Formats: sequence, structure tokens, C-alpha cells
Amino acid sequence: MTAELYYVREGQINLYALNFLVPVPATIGELNFTWQSLARKPLPYSLRVDVVSNPEALHTPTLSIASTGFVPTEPQTWQVELPCTRTVAAEVDVTISLNVSIGSNSTVVHFRRRKICLKDSPRPAVRVDNAPHSATSADIFYAGAGCAGALLLIAAVAAAGCRARARKLRRARSEEQDAHAFLPDSSCKSAASYTSYRRPTSVPTVAAEERARDLQQRIAELTIQRCRVRLRSVAMEGTFGRVYRGTYADEDGREQEVLVKTVAEHASQLSLLLQEGCMLYGIHHERVLSVLGVSIEDQTAPFLLYPWGSQWRNLKQFLLACRGVTIGGATGCAPPPPLTTQHVVRMALHALDGLAYLHSQHVLHKDISARNCVVDENLRVMIADNALSRDLFPADYHCLGDNENRPIKWLALEALSKKQFSPASDVWALGVLLWELTTLSHQPYAEVDPFEVAAYLRDGYRLQQPANCPDELFAVMAYCWAMSPDDRPTLPQLQIFLRDFHAQLTRFV
Repeated sequence: MTAELYYVREGQINLYALNFLVPVPATIGELNFTWQSLARKPLPYSLRVDVVSNPEALHTPTLSIASTGFVPTEPQTWQVELPCTRTVAAEVDVTISLNVSIGSNSTVVHFRRRKICLKDSPRPAVRVDNAPHSATSADIFYAGAGCAGALLLIAAVAAAGCRARARKLRRARSEEQDAHAFLPDSSCKSAASYTSYRRPTSVPTVAAEERARDLQQRIAELTIQRCRVRLRSVAMEGTFGRVYRGTYADEDGREQEVLVKTVAEHASQLSLLLQEGCMLYGIHHERVLSVLGVSIEDQTAPFLLYPWGSQWRNLKQFLLACRGVTIGGATGCAPPPPLTTQHVVRMALHALDGLAYLHSQHVLHKDISARNCVVDENLRVMIADNALSRDLFPADYHCLGDNENRPIKWLALEALSKKQFSPASDVWALGVLLWELTTLSHQPYAEVDPFEVAAYLRDGYRLQQPANCPDELFAVMAYCWAMSPDDRPTLPQLQIFLRDFHAQLTRFV
């Protein structure tokens, strides 16, 4: 496939893209760049390619254009060849430096690449659109991560250094959809079909009336007697919601640890609690935490019960505790151990496996995040529903004037602006969850106003690479945030890559 990455557009430099070290797989030996001067005249440039590391693995890079000259006023494509010596296997860091001048003002941009060279590997091809099904897992993923064609538009780039361009940010508004959706059978594909990123862009939902009947049926099947539930301590508390630790005794008198969610007696909150709490009912998987029972009795608040362990914790609270922060009245747990990259990747795989199972059962989650996951004492992660999350984590949700509190900074662009949800929008949110894991649950886009997030994403900006985050792991996140849903990796691709990456980490530890 061919990927496009804009570094300069309409005079604005994309610092996010420039700071990203793009891996170039062994199957790609040539990078294509397209540029154009929008200053109505050719702009003088100078171009240099530097091999930063492991020069013995790479022949001297060559340019298809002169190292000095003028940026043309018409679109022009040029190439940088990165030929491996094939005498040694190594990762070679390469920096392509471009200096463009207008008058006394100069602007320099650096494009960073990491070329993968293999010993005695076959001569690489420029394009890998028709990758065979027998390609290795790394080849399949890096076909996207390598950016075979990087599209560079020099839009009066020198002017970007001497003038700021005012830009109006548009606020996204669109019609409402159901909180959660089911996927049709046709949307599920086998692992063998994932050598391409193409996929359906929209998924139909079930009729609202059918969903309402389904919810009533689920509540009837889940109903338990209140007298069998015993509350012990408050685990979390919000404005109108409360989460307890407790026990539940079955008909044979056997007790088990449970988590109990409840709300004050407000009709709107009662309905939302039951709707969201029953979303995962009937899902049985080791990486999914689904509701155990529901208690609705007259004159009392409803109870939602979940199976629980004495050392289980909300994942967001756990990550915050790793850096000494406590929220939501969380109590009763020992400080967590330091997390390594190996831990983070394994936890990400757990969440990925849980989400893959939900999709296999035709369920879209629509709110994948650390706050909606659970972690046990062995760092095993489970995906949970989002019941009470708006109340317990109010800083993670915002209303954009449409009377709906949404996780704005976790949503894919199409979900944010058009309320279009699909497996690909869950993949986007999964990328933000990976970012939460590596940052110990810092707030994404903390400096961006919620009303401006849609325009910010539309302009090509994304979350920055966290400190101490391996390039390989950040590449996974970055491609989860591709503008088009069709260009995002599929869950099977992510599973293959993260398992391979975890195996590499294990070998080196």
C-alpha cells in the first residue's frame, strides 16, 4: 500500500509528523516525496541526507534531484534511494534535511526514517500493494508503518516561519445515534483477509424498539434478590453514582466478591445505568468483564453486580496510582509496582484480545479507554462497560452543545464529527488507550479545547510520542489514528504485531 503523510500544508508545518521516526521496512528501498511552491515563484532549496547510525548496513543514499536548486511552482515528485548493503542486519537511522529560503528567511525541516536492513535480503521493491498472504506478520504491518510514499507539500514553507495564519476552528454537529451498536455478520473477516486495510466504513444498527425489548429481556434474566447482596465499602463515588465492594450469595449460600454500581433515584440516570451496564451481558471471555446480576426493587436504587477480585482495580485509577495520583475516592489497594514496556505491551494485548472478541460477537464498544477497563493483581486487563463513567470520570467527557456527554478526546474523527461508529473507530480509541498505558493515564490533548478537537484532528495533528515509548509501539498508535477508517490497522494485524513485539522484548529481558 502507499501511505501519504503531509509535513507542510498551506504554509503550516506539521510538527507532529516531523517528530515521528517512521520505520522503513526491508521491502521498501525508495521513498517518494512530492513538493510544490505556492509562493508564485520558485524557492531556493538545499537538500542533504545523513546516515545517523549503522552506516555499514546502508550504501550511500542517493537523490533523484540535485542537492541544491529551486522548489518548482508545479507539483514535482522526487525520490531518495536507501539501498542496503545486505552484509549485515541492522536498523539504520536516516535524516533527510531540507532548507528552503525566501529573502533573508530560511526554514529547515528534518524528515526522520529508520531503515530496516536484512543480511542477504532480496532487493527491495518500491511498492507493496499486492503483498502475498504468505508475508511475515512484520511485513504486513510495516507495509503501512513504512510510508512507502511520503507526500510533502511545500506550501510557501519559508513564509510559515515569518507569518502566522489565522484559522477558524469548526465545531462538529451531527444527528444522534444509539450509545452502542451491533455488527452484522458480513463485517467479520478471517485473519487471512487482513493483508489490506480496506473495510466497510459504516455499520448498520439494530432498530431502537428491538434494543428496548432486548434490554427488558436482559434485565429479567439478570434479576437477583437484594437480600443476597451485602455492601462492604465504597470503592468510588461521583455526583450521583456510587461503586461499592461487596459480596453476593447464590441460592446455595456460596459467597463471591462483587462490585456493585448504583445511582440516586433519578429516572434518566437509572435508565442510562441499566442500558450501559447490560451492554456486555452474555459475553463470556477472560478479557471481558460483563454484568453478573441486576437488582431492581421498589423504593430503592438499582444495583448492578459484577464479579470482582480483592485486588482488582479500575485501570485508570491503577495507572494514576503508578504516578502517585488518587481520584474518585479510590481506597484499599497497595501502591502498584513500576510498569515496564513489557508490562505495557502485555496489558495492551489483553485489551486488544477483549475488543477482538467483542467484535467477533458483533458488538461495538464505542468507549474503549483505561477508565472502562479493569486490571488484576497480575496485571491482567479486562474490558468493561462504561456504566457510571461519565459521573466517576467527568474530566474525560464533554458536551459540545448537543446535550450529550461524550469522550471527545478518545473518539475517531468520523465518530466525533458525524457520530459514525465502526470497528475502525474502536481501533482509534484503542490507540488512545495504548497512549494512556504508556503515559500512566495522562489526559490526551490536555492543551486542546474540546470544541477544537475535531478541527485539530482534521488538520493532521495527533498525540505526541510519550517519553520512553519505543518507536515500534508508537507506530502502532499512530496508525490507529489514520484519518480514513479504511487506512487503520485491523485487530488481527495489531494482535500479530504486538505479539511479535512482546516476544522481542521478552528475548532481550
